[in-house]
Amino acid sequence: MHHDLILETRNLGKAFRGFTAVSDVSLRVRRGSIHALIGPNGAGKTTCFNLLTKFLEPTTGTILFNGIDITREKPAQIARRGVIRSFQISAVFPHLTVMENVRIGLQRQLGTAYQFWRSERSLDVLNDRAMELLEQVGLTEFAQTLTVNLPYGRKRALEIATTLAMEPELMLLDEPTQGMGHEDVDRVTQLIKKVSAGRTILMVEHNMSVVSSIADKITVLQRGAILAEGPYAEVSKDPRVMEAYMGTADAELQGAH
Repeated sequence: MHHDLILETRNLGKAFRGFTAVSDVSLRVRRGSIHALIGPNGAGKTTCFNLLTKFLEPTTGTILFNGIDITREKPAQIARRGVIRSFQISAVFPHLTVMENVRIGLQRQLGTAYQFWRSERSLDVLNDRAMELLEQVGLTEFAQTLTVNLPYGRKRALEIATTLAMEPELMLLDEPTQGMGHEDVDRVTQLIKKVSAGRTILMVEHNMSVVSSIADKITVLQRGAILAEGPYAEVSKDPRVMEAYMGTADAELQGAH
């Protein structure tokens, strides 16, 4: 009955020395969906991501991935299961080319099988796959560009390409459009929509127009707890949600239509 749920948390909580960052979060992410986590600053969104990727140990609650309890697993085990968070592998090597960065992502995904790819000919196999990924994210023309010289918005596309290289089953995107101008926001939004085919995306995102245009389901966090949940049209009309954003996002929520 639960096979349509790829990720489920039950009463997930995290307290730091008496401060409760996340309390009693029960999240249900459907396979194949784009699920957005929104909420005012300090709502616990990043802590949630850190709990899901096991950068933090939960104080209470359970995390299930594909019905398997992964609450006590280590970050490497979680990654091997296919739960990949974009910034974990963001273009770490500014002085390598865009293509070389994606190739490193591919080698990481191969893990210990890495050694077998040392011969030049096998590296060509990686090159082909790397170019495919770059094409997918619209970076073909930048393949030989040094990453440090890549325009800001395109760096996020590279991050998405290196994340895709890890073959994620569940892709966690942390503020994918943060700090971008309109044009880049639109491009990255379309890109997320495109790469979501055949996988599941859980994203933290501030930009309401992004959320309204691509999220299937939205969970609103406030002070570490779930305030509201549902499709954008429903959630954006919820008076408690409008109040949580205290008028600032009132404009923001309305402005997305």
